[in-house]
Amino acid sequence: MKSTFLLSSPTYALLSIFILFSCDNRPSEKDGSETALLQVVATTGMIADAARNIAPKDLVSITALMGPGVDPHLYKATQGDLQQLMKADLILYNGLHLEGKMGDVLSKLNRTRSVVAVSEAAPKDKLRKSPQFQSTYDPHIWFDVALWKHAVNAINTSLQKAIPDKASLIQKNTEHYLTQLDSLHIAVREAIATIPERQRVLITAHDAFGYFGDAYAMEVKGLQGISTLSEFGLKDRSELVKFILKRRIKAIFVETSVSQRAIRSVMEDCREEGMNVVIGGSLFSDAMGEEGSPEGTYIGMVHANVSKIVEALK
Repeated sequence: MKSTFLLSSPTYALLSIFILFSCDNRPSEKDGSETALLQVVATTGMIADAARNIAPKDLVSITALMGPGVDPHLYKATQGDLQQLMKADLILYNGLHLEGKMGDVLSKLNRTRSVVAVSEAAPKDKLRKSPQFQSTYDPHIWFDVALWKHAVNAINTSLQKAIPDKASLIQKNTEHYLTQLDSLHIAVREAIATIPERQRVLITAHDAFGYFGDAYAMEVKGLQGISTLSEFGLKDRSELVKFILKRRIKAIFVETSVSQRAIRSVMEDCREEGMNVVIGGSLFSDAMGEEGSPEGTYIGMVHANVSKIVEALK
């Protein structure tokens, strides 16, 4: 597991050291109970949802640290999160520096338990290089449904290693879920194709949708870079406004996990230039919707995003 991020908060650093010296307190025999659940902790909702689709429900407990509206780029684990991580048998995280502020904690936990960066299973030649950070990649691979299947297979492999006597069931569940993802990929491609080609321009707060654009033939522009840790200036905003005016883009989008202020300022700048640009909807980018809602699943989230994009741009 790779980690190049250092923690900036002294308190958080102390908590990560506490994890390092407390790892031996984890029960190794499930307190003697053969029916004890395998404890799986996932960082994001997308990862947790994939695990829930393929894990045997009566044998595995799956916890997602980051809920609706949470930005993983800025997320710091709470003390409660650290306790969950310390109890975990298997930790699944995105990787590719998505969870940048958790890098040191995950690295320490990797010494005593299984910690898997699921997105790093994707072929390197399929990854988008980051224009902001040299030798790194765009972590938002879930926006290309076909590419996300590699992450699902990494989860499959990890669960089979953790529960080898249930490997055939886990594999069967995985194949069923991958079939659903194949259907989703086709549905997204067909829906986006209904937008006139010149109007297939997706403008959002940060550049999370690059894989989506590559996979489904859309031009994508983000005010910020691939990480919300990236700064943007008046020049970035001015250039985006000029692009919208030149291309006559009628709708731009906010994101559920990113502040709306910056993208709304772009909309106001366009209006001052005489063009009525509207907010086409609030897209799920780095987090899914509320648990129990259709958008609280990966498939439902993708359908919701595509529906808003098509309705606003068609």
